[in-house]
Amino acid sequence: MTDRPRPRRRALALCAGLGAVLLLGACTSGGARGEGPAPSSPASSAASPGGPATRPNIVFVLTDDLSWNLVPYMPHVKELQRDGTTFDDYFVTDSLCCPSRSSIFTGDYPHNTGVFTNNGDDGGYAAFNRNGDEKKCYAPALQKAGYRTGFMGKYLNGYQPGNTNGTGTPYVPPGWNEWDAAGNGYPEFDYDLNENGKVVHYGHDPSDYLTDVVGRKARTFIDGAATDHKPFMLELATFAPHAPSTPAPRDAHLYPGVQAPRGPAYDTPPTPVPAWQRGLTPLTAKDQRSIDQKFARRVRSVQAVDDLIAGVRAELTAKGLAGDTYVVFSSDNGFHMGEYRLRPGKQTAYDTDIKVPLVVAGPHVPAGRSTSALAENVDLSPTFQDLAGAGAPPTADGRSLAPLLHGSSAPDWRRAVLVEHHHPGSAANDPDAAPVNSGNPPTYEAIRTADAVWVEYADGEREYYDVAADPSELHDAAASLSPARKSALHAELVALQHCAGAAACTKAAS
Repeated sequence: MTDRPRPRRRALALCAGLGAVLLLGACTSGGARGEGPAPSSPASSAASPGGPATRPNIVFVLTDDLSWNLVPYMPHVKELQRDGTTFDDYFVTDSLCCPSRSSIFTGDYPHNTGVFTNNGDDGGYAAFNRNGDEKKCYAPALQKAGYRTGFMGKYLNGYQPGNTNGTGTPYVPPGWNEWDAAGNGYPEFDYDLNENGKVVHYGHDPSDYLTDVVGRKARTFIDGAATDHKPFMLELATFAPHAPSTPAPRDAHLYPGVQAPRGPAYDTPPTPVPAWQRGLTPLTAKDQRSIDQKFARRVRSVQAVDDLIAGVRAELTAKGLAGDTYVVFSSDNGFHMGEYRLRPGKQTAYDTDIKVPLVVAGPHVPAGRSTSALAENVDLSPTFQDLAGAGAPPTADGRSLAPLLHGSSAPDWRRAVLVEHHHPGSAANDPDAAPVNSGNPPTYEAIRTADAVWVEYADGEREYYDVAADPSELHDAAASLSPARKSALHAELVALQHCAGAAACTKAAS
């Protein structure tokens, strides 16, 4: 590889050379790296003049295990917020990689994808493929609509670049014109990519760092689509900041001394303590040092993701595509680090795990705006298809976010989102396998409204948190609810748990 990743000082020079003042203000106003969270700045005006093209492009950056508390350390994501719209109440259908990504690809809840875990009969790539979910993915629909489609990075748990699926050659799923997918890319070095049906190995050189490789390939893809005057949809799925949270070599020593946030829930169990958490002990000094070290690695590992976003936006500007392209940033799930005495992990129904960033900038998207409308990852596939002119499929469980993106208040919007979680079976090769003390609850279903979360566990326990009055979710008020209120919450949950298609799921959530 000869195309080395650019250090930040070269990114600054690129900003000046391109004259991308409107799109890449973060190069000069995002804050210096290694000095703590970047400061906020006033909302900037919309990026490119002249309005959108009839067929806009879409770039979707999906991170792995990225929680809201990492965004302050990502100046280019903060710039994206200033240029676009932030969804303050965006949730995932399950705080676990494969179920969440399956919902993103298809627009369906886990009860309709059949993917509830990362492996076994009810999870992983095998279940996704066996259940016909590849055909429901947004890629075939966009390709049919005339889009050039590209996928780069992490696909689904259990996928391996050399998988043939009976074809005799490394398999490329339907709908993708460009396919560069990894299997075990978590270490960021020494991995294989399926590059359009050919397995290519990457080693230990700095230029082999996976997030940077994805960024280079993304810029090449954009350049080719621009040359051919083709509208495109490009998903860039990073492994960062998932453990081991390997930073790019250039970022390995940034943010010395940074500590994990210590909010009200840090080392504090909810009351009453749920049965599955009663064995947890207070965090020891060793636990807290370990949490801080892991958080620091996560902060460092997302610097390359931030650089990827800057590079992609610079390429769009250089090719004259910035005003015609939606740039979407999100995560497959959140991550807790010491909250509720839980050691680092995910899978719970707390907002630390199910509430993640969603930021969008692009044609007709108001700059510097936020919306509190309840959105969920099942909405992304319908949104992509709607923005591309293919129309949101009525068979998907989610709804297009396009009206919200373009400033509508959407008065008929949903009032609840669904979370479905199956207690995962143990698998030695599952990078998300959770020890009990990291947050490994029993199977549950939950609904999250604008002001509360209701959880029903398979063992019969119930939890209810009034997040309007108790935003840290420390006081379980389930016992204080009237029988009528519990019955209404249960009925709403059951309706969502069995819905199929946009109309039925919208009605169930109304």
